[in-house]
Amino acid sequence: MVELPTKRIVLFASGSGSNVENIVRYFRDRPDITIAMVLTNKSDAKVLERCNTLNISALYFNRAAFSKSDGVLDILKGLKPDLIVLAGFLLKIPQNLIDYFPNKIINIHPALLPKYGGKGMYGKHVHRAVKEQGEKETGITIHYVNKDYDEGAIIYQAKTALSEEDTVETIAQKVHALEYEHFPRVIERLLEGD
Repeated sequence: MVELPTKRIVLFASGSGSNVENIVRYFRDRPDITIAMVLTNKSDAKVLERCNTLNISALYFNRAAFSKSDGVLDILKGLKPDLIVLAGFLLKIPQNLIDYFPNKIINIHPALLPKYGGKGMYGKHVHRAVKEQGEKETGITIHYVNKDYDEGAIIYQAKTALSEEDTVETIAQKVHALEYEHFPRVIERLLEGD
């Protein structure tokens, strides 16, 4: 039997890591796909606790290692990821990473881009704006990362209907459900498409 080469994913997260946990669990029984590491820019991020529980390697880095030097780039070079996945990661990706990993960095955004994207548009800020504008639908956008926030080529979108009764919290719940359902599948499709 021919052994399949293992595809390697590196995840970036800044918060609780619920998407990280969902992705880890999705690929847990896939010997051909591995989570090489989780990187975070916050030393107190809950994602570190999740990684400990899930037995996944995780590393905290500071801003200087990320955007003022090649510290994080050197770590990534050593990990040799097939795909870098931003799962609730809030910092802008520096140009050195984009240049070294062209079309290998993807992000998930909690709205239907190009609407409600850009600096400062994340989490409840997005859901509040969607609610205030009286949108009839919202969703998720999975896209490649380029030098501008939320402007890379769109890979996949999924929608959910909204009603006037929806609150910022219920909008967030609907969007999270879409993230959990679709994000791992899109990652899988990208890895299998190589």
